[in-house]
Amino acid sequence: MMIRRLPLLAVAAVLSLSVTSCSSSATGASNAPDSGVSEKAQLALEKIKGQVLSKGPNGETPSPASVADLTPEEIEKIKGLNAKAAIVMHYGGNDWATAQVNGLKSELDKLGIKVIATTDANFKPDKQVSDIETVMTQNPDVIISIPTDPVATASAYKKAAAAGTKLVFMDNVPQGLTAGKDYVSVVSADNYGNGVVSAHQMAKALGGKGKVGLVYHQADFFVTKQRHEGFKDTITKEYPEIQIVEEKGIAGPDFAGDAQAAANAMISKYPDLAGIWAVWDVPAEGVMAAARAAGRQDLKIATEDLGKNVAIALAKNELVVGLGAQVPFDQGVTEARLAAGALIGKEAPAYVALSALPVDHSNVLEAWKQVYHEDAPKDIQESYKR
Repeated sequence: MMIRRLPLLAVAAVLSLSVTSCSSSATGASNAPDSGVSEKAQLALEKIKGQVLSKGPNGETPSPASVADLTPEEIEKIKGLNAKAAIVMHYGGNDWATAQVNGLKSELDKLGIKVIATTDANFKPDKQVSDIETVMTQNPDVIISIPTDPVATASAYKKAAAAGTKLVFMDNVPQGLTAGKDYVSVVSADNYGNGVVSAHQMAKALGGKGKVGLVYHQADFFVTKQRHEGFKDTITKEYPEIQIVEEKGIAGPDFAGDAQAAANAMISKYPDLAGIWAVWDVPAEGVMAAARAAGRQDLKIATEDLGKNVAIALAKNELVVGLGAQVPFDQGVTEARLAAGALIGKEAPAYVALSALPVDHSNVLEAWKQVYHEDAPKDIQESYKR
């Protein structure tokens, strides 16, 4: 998830990320890291690949993306419908949303479904309600959407469902809507798993010891809550020598600026703070800015979502030690297929999830291609420190 970006600032040389180093300083972890714990974390990261740890918004067991696959005969039948689709986003114009929309448009085009509108609510529920009402005047057969607020938008989605429009959701479901009746399915990344991934990456970088702070999303938003829970549960249960000393919520819309202020306060309050977790890449950019301003190039930052600026930091091996990435292009493809299948009467599971992708310095270039279905931009490639 991402909102507003800060430009990546010039950075000084970063301290070594070696988990076997025995050095300590007034601004870093006070105890020598444990290489055995780092090995444990790496094994956990290997094990999680391909798994989905999350449950759905209503506790549903996840189904794999393959359930949305269509046969050649089904595709020909869908093409004959000359159907129309609207994409109603909570916000747009960033790496995650762009990839999601690109995946949707690519697959809908292959299926002969015309996209008649793509809207951006800028995370404002009232704007999204208006967007839904506007696109409904064009009589779409399908709406694929991510609700900004599960309560405030519910009535607008219910009206669309009552009019016969097939609804497929990303990540979140409006309150009071029922799968198979009001909507087709919800497709999500493994957000709890992404939180777990980032926890293991933080533990690996710290050697299992040190004080950390958390910057979480202060909103009733299912997937960001899952990330927070995944990180916190894993650190608490698996790494008892990592101490969570502070948690600060940010509500936006300036998520980078709010996160920078939160990180500034943590760094000032805890001179020996070893790391900060941020709920997605844009808040992580604010944490990076705070670390640079404080001269804390040794601070370890873990997050979710492979945005461009955190990818550059990973490529340089500076500040960001790892993240759990979504695969938004593939999620868009899956959503398009589920919506198309619904048009010809195919049933779908209530919750479909795609597994988390662990990303660190070693695989950031390959991960970018996996996430976005294109090579990493030139500035990321040129930033890679070998």
